[in-house]
Amino acid sequence: MTALDKFAPVNVLGGALEPCSNDPVTGFFRDGHCNSCLADAGSHTVCAVMTAEFLAYSKYVGNDLTTPMPQYGFEGLKPGDRWCLCASRFMQAHDEGCPPEVVLEATHQRALEIVPLELLQAVSIK
Repeated sequence: MTALDKFAPVNVLGGALEPCSNDPVTGFFRDGHCNSCLADAGSHTVCAVMTAEFLAYSKYVGNDLTTPMPQYGFEGLKPGDRWCLCASRFMQAHDEGCPPEVVLEATHQRALEIVPLELLQAVSIK
C-alpha cells in the first residue's frame, strides 16, 4: 500500500466507504463521509453512533460534542446521531469501557492504524 492508498475512500472491510451522516453533516471534510488525508492529524475515521453514555464521557474528557456552536454551523450531537470520531478517542472510550457503536461500512480503513478490526467488529451495528 502506498502512502496515498491509505487515504482512498475504502472502509475497514475493504469495500467502498459508505456515508456516515449528512444530518448532522460530519467528516473531516464535512462531506458526510469519514474520509481522511495527511492534514487530518486526529484521524476522524470511525463512524460512531452516539449514545448518552459516550457523549457524557467525551464531555468529561474535554470534548463536548453536545453543546451547539453556531459559529461553526454545529448544532450539537444527541444520542442516535452518527459522527466521524477520532480513532484515538474511540480507543480511549473503549479502554474506559464506554465505546460507541460503529458502522463498519462507513468507517475508513485508516482507523485500523489505531484501532484493531476486532474491537470495531465487537461494537458494530449488526
